[in-house]
Amino acid sequence: QVQLVESGGGLVQAGGSLRLSCAASGSIPSLNVMSWFRQGPAKERDLVASITSGGTPSYADAVKGRFTISRDNLKNTIYLQMDNLKPEDTDVYFCHFRAVQPSSVWGQGTQVTVSS
Repeated sequence: QVQLVESGGGLVQAGGSLRLSCAASGSIPSLNVMSWFRQGPAKERDLVASITSGGTPSYADAVKGRFTISRDNLKNTIYLQMDNLKPEDTDVYFCHFRAVQPSSVWGQGTQVTVSS
């Protein structure tokens, strides 16, 4: 069983920065992909960024050049550094874990609000 705990959301002005963290605990397979998704009211949950257990990142076009995903495998934690935030980045951000088993685990979500 894998559990995810997110932290780091909050309120920031446009142009500001926030750093999200997601700590995984439990029986964690060495091969996995951890990701950040975001979802607004009445919207689908969209992929923001992913990182493999080997450290290879990928990003949605909307955040390329502004967000950086990283991970610390010793701490089983991923991070999302969000810079130059825009009001349209306002959403609930969810951490996601994917492996062969367990196949999919979601965190509880953390609110990010960017004021104009």
